[in-house]
Amino acid sequence: MKKIIYIVRHGETDFNRKGIVQGGGVDAPLNELGRQQAQAFYDRYKEIPFEIVLTSKLQRTHQTVQPFLGKGLPWEQFADLNEMNWGEHEGKEGTPERRTEYQEMRDAWGRGELEARISGGESAVELGTRISRFIEHLKQRPEKLLLVCSHGRAMSAMICLLHGLPLHEMNQYFHYNTGLWKVHFDGFAFEFDLENDTKHLEPLMNIEL
Repeated sequence: MKKIIYIVRHGETDFNRKGIVQGGGVDAPLNELGRQQAQAFYDRYKEIPFEIVLTSKLQRTHQTVQPFLGKGLPWEQFADLNEMNWGEHEGKEGTPERRTEYQEMRDAWGRGELEARISGGESAVELGTRISRFIEHLKQRPEKLLLVCSHGRAMSAMICLLHGLPLHEMNQYFHYNTGLWKVHFDGFAFEFDLENDTKHLEPLMNIEL
């Protein structure tokens, strides 16, 4: 079935601002800027007749789409959309050692070593499995106009797979807070109209992206 899907990253949290790793195990709320970003996104797209809102299980996605939910739109939550689990890095500041470990793991993914993981965390294979499962679910849904809210690394995997690329290429995809990806599905393939679009943030003065 043909459909149009708007995929947006959650708004800013204090963890984002401070460079502290969140991941799937830290359920941080939006900060003031994040709430402003969410409102700006709503103000630009409130006239789109979305039929359903799909989010992760984490409150930062719920709060990002709350203005739409306030209109009474149907809402479903999916653990498959949660952010990647970063194991022992979660909730901790990015020290030089942790940044080096993360970069080495990221480089390993880029070489196709998708089993690499932070100690106690999730591998790229595990992330890709659940994101692929969500994409298959998305294809089968009856709605034609959907709003999806997720997280940075989870979306990198999703956008990569929607482009039909192997998962080891996901490092090339980055998302600002409330960055929007608009994609058409014709029943067979996905085609993008917008990629990490932030035009809705222009009314916010002195915003720090």
